[in-house]
Amino acid sequence: MTTISNTAPRQRLTLLLNDEILEPAFVALTLIGIVTGLILEGSGAPESIILVVHLATYFFGGFYAVRAIIEALRHWSIEVDLLMVLAALGAGYLGDFTEGAILLFLFSLSNVLQAYAMRRTEQAITALMQLRPDTVTVHRDGRELDLPIEAVQVGDVIVLRPGDRVPLDGVIERGSGSFDESALTGESMPVQKGPGMAVLAGTLNQTGALEVRVTKPASESTLARIITMVSEAQARKARSQSFLEYFEQRYAIGVIVAVILFILAVPALTGADFADTFYRGMVLLTVASPCALVISVPASLLSAIAAGARRGVLFKGGVHLEELSKVRVIAFDKTGTLTFGKPTMTDLVPMNGVDEADLLAIVARAEQPSEHPIARAILQAAEERGITVAPPEQFTAVTGMGVRAMWEGVETLVGSPRLFAEAGVVMPSELSARADELMAQGRGSVLFVRRGEQWLGLVAVMDRERPDAAQRIAELRAAGIERIVMLTGDNPQVAEAMARRLGVDEVHAGLLPADKLRIVEQLRQRYGGVAMVGDGVNDAPALAAATVGIAMGAAGTDAALETADLVLMRDDLSAITYALRLSRRTQRVVWQNIIFALAVVVVLVTTTLTVGVPLPLGVVGHEGSTIIVVLNGLRLLMFR
Repeated sequence: MTTISNTAPRQRLTLLLNDEILEPAFVALTLIGIVTGLILEGSGAPESIILVVHLATYFFGGFYAVRAIIEALRHWSIEVDLLMVLAALGAGYLGDFTEGAILLFLFSLSNVLQAYAMRRTEQAITALMQLRPDTVTVHRDGRELDLPIEAVQVGDVIVLRPGDRVPLDGVIERGSGSFDESALTGESMPVQKGPGMAVLAGTLNQTGALEVRVTKPASESTLARIITMVSEAQARKARSQSFLEYFEQRYAIGVIVAVILFILAVPALTGADFADTFYRGMVLLTVASPCALVISVPASLLSAIAAGARRGVLFKGGVHLEELSKVRVIAFDKTGTLTFGKPTMTDLVPMNGVDEADLLAIVARAEQPSEHPIARAILQAAEERGITVAPPEQFTAVTGMGVRAMWEGVETLVGSPRLFAEAGVVMPSELSARADELMAQGRGSVLFVRRGEQWLGLVAVMDRERPDAAQRIAELRAAGIERIVMLTGDNPQVAEAMARRLGVDEVHAGLLPADKLRIVEQLRQRYGGVAMVGDGVNDAPALAAATVGIAMGAAGTDAALETADLVLMRDDLSAITYALRLSRRTQRVVWQNIIFALAVVVVLVTTTLTVGVPLPLGVVGHEGSTIIVVLNGLRLLMFR
């Protein structure tokens, strides 16, 4: 995992600052040089003075273009800037210094405007960097010390006062407060937190004085990893962008060769004046340059990635934006996506002379080491009833089935029928019938309990479905999704009842992680583009197999940040619809830009070869189209 600190990005921004100031200044000096040259020519000034002014104008107008060309040639590639510089030098060779200077002025002005526009897309990262304070108040040796954030260690206790930004990920030890998490999750409503609850770097403590124990160093906080992820996403190219850059190299060489042949062949074959042909060749170099085409895709993709990041929707690269626009099927893992992922115990059904308290105590002890949401629900129920739970002597979690625990020399099994089938234990028919009744009543998932050779009863645990789930699924259909699929390890009866309520088309229940992987692969073969929505942990194989893996509600979840192609920081189904609509809009803008850029090149080249185009007009058409596609792409920054 790449780590990141505040210092490295700030150093890069400082290095860029000189260019941000100098490049516009050079553009202004180029314009001054053009005006001065025209005045001197009109006043009959000596030719030597006029030449010095023209050369100075060329220097300021072409400085950054030549620098880019040299850098590209060092890597054995050709920048489209080369076409512009050659055209300007050609105009100077013919004595048309003013027209060449106008070309360089408009080209450099266009580059400045593009750079300014593209910096707008980097503001998502800059804004995230500013969320983390440079110093932290830490409790050490009975004193409060203000330390640089990099000097704070895991285990240190930091002090948060009202209005403070949380500097590092941690757990509240003392106090409570209301936290604004909108900068990370896009969720505008504040969240009330108290002792034992996690807080994330970059969130704002609105009320309350708190003490927080640090759980991650600065380089590994959720905020730092998000900054890294957005930075890498902006650097990771989509297929269309990579193709255009590959195309740019060959196209630029082709244009140079074609213009040389044009300049040499037309006078030889038609007897046309060499100077006129050479001038027209310089115009061709300008209007055939693919600047607008090359910038059309990154301008759109970077704007979309930045727009999503501002709203807690993190694409891990332009390629995933492209892929999401093609998705027609979405598969949901039920727990934590269509439901809250926080189940509660609904029923205890003891048997063979065991009372409810004893049954709950045994189940809670067997589940005590487990981190599964169902185990947490059972332990919470035991705590609410005043039952003290000791850990078992031995414990094994059987993925997707349940747990096996041992104490006092007796093994306890708690789980689904598959757990007992694997253990070679036959289920009593009356117990299975009672479980079927509970599930038919919608009481949730049912766990069977057996200790030693004795069946102890049943425990039912239910995860509440999100109240807006049916509405969000309807919105996904309106956005163009053709089929909604539910994947769950839950009982088929419970899953199918929920699917009917929510409007889900297809249900696969009783699944292990390997089963989810297999079904996602089948869906891809059947429908093509498939998105998988999960929590990024037990759904990792299915997330990886999908066209686009989506981790929902991933603020602070390491596995989700690592696994998915698209990370939704807020725990809200509407973010999926937003991401889908953003990807579709981005693809439309990309194709608008590509078609427009190609059309401008075709029109300008055709006009130049037929009726002829003055060099300044060709430059205006070329640079104007480049600015238009950049501005069109930047519209995505405002997408809501």
